[in-house]
Amino acid sequence: MARPCFKLEKDHPLPLAGVDEAGCAPLAGPVVAAAVVLDRNRFPRGIDDSKKLSLEAREALHGKLMRQARCGVGICSVEEIDALNIYWARMLAMARAVEALGFDPAFILVDGNRSPRWERPSRAIVAGDARCRSIAAASIIAKVTRDRIMAAHAAEYPGYGWERNRGYPTADHRRALIEFGPTPLHRRSFGLVRDVLADAAQPRLAFAAE
Repeated sequence: MARPCFKLEKDHPLPLAGVDEAGCAPLAGPVVAAAVVLDRNRFPRGIDDSKKLSLEAREALHGKLMRQARCGVGICSVEEIDALNIYWARMLAMARAVEALGFDPAFILVDGNRSPRWERPSRAIVAGDARCRSIAAASIIAKVTRDRIMAAHAAEYPGYGWERNRGYPTADHRRALIEFGPTPLHRRSFGLVRDVLADAAQPRLAFAAE
């Protein structure tokens, strides 16, 4: 299958930023977005949708992108996710990522079917991380940044497997959530976490010995 390229980007003015996020589905941790402006004459080879890359390839490309491209990162906290809902938290993280570039791109390509509510020329592209090189680059920066955050938090909250599952609702994470209960980094607006909290709040009936 063909890798992302500049084909869909060439109709738009430069400098052009690709924007993507990581971490909408997990039960714990922040949403992280990235904005990346590539130099079309000097960029790392092998850029692809972060989900298609191995951990080693993502890490290597992350380092190269940080050296060869302009990158901005935006983070939306667990508290903001619970207050806004995950959709608007995602939009806020992407807006923060563009602001973190430190300059205004001439155009922005956003992964997905809708751009944030901003006064910026932009276009949303469904499956953009698989089609547009700049969005794919942003997916790598967002994914690696968030994975590192969750790996660091795994040392703070052992037992949930965040160093492996990154907060996604895997079987081991769900079991730990039920056994140990939610941490401050769990998203209380998410159904499974909310259900565990509700169950813990139920009074336990005491039975007298006969």
